[in-house]
Amino acid sequence: MPATLQCIVLDCPEPLYLARFYQALLGGEVDRPDPRWRVDEDWSTLHVGGMVLGFQRAPDHRPPSWPDPSFPQQFHLDFEVDDFRESHHVVLANGGRLLDPDLGGRGWRVYADPAGHPFCLLGDY
Repeated sequence: MPATLQCIVLDCPEPLYLARFYQALLGGEVDRPDPRWRVDEDWSTLHVGGMVLGFQRAPDHRPPSWPDPSFPQQFHLDFEVDDFRESHHVVLANGGRLLDPDLGGRGWRVYADPAGHPFCLLGDY
């Protein structure tokens, strides 16, 4: 195997705020000391199990406008949840917003984090 995924990084206007948003949903530790990165006002991390999410300040951040292709999402995260109602409330209480309530019954709902990145919660609701 030639490479190992080290971190997934999201551009955003407020790195620590976005790290805390995802911590509310996923648990984990924000800005844990790690020799690979320094944390400051321009960079925060969230360590969740063996995975690391990074949050990088982008002063001119333009959030995706899902599903509008003129501001594409580029990629998104999917989270399987055990308690859909609880996860839904955690997302909304921490600054996320519902983009697609899945009225057609696909099995996932689309949300946006506080910086506008789309993500999905998957589970029974």
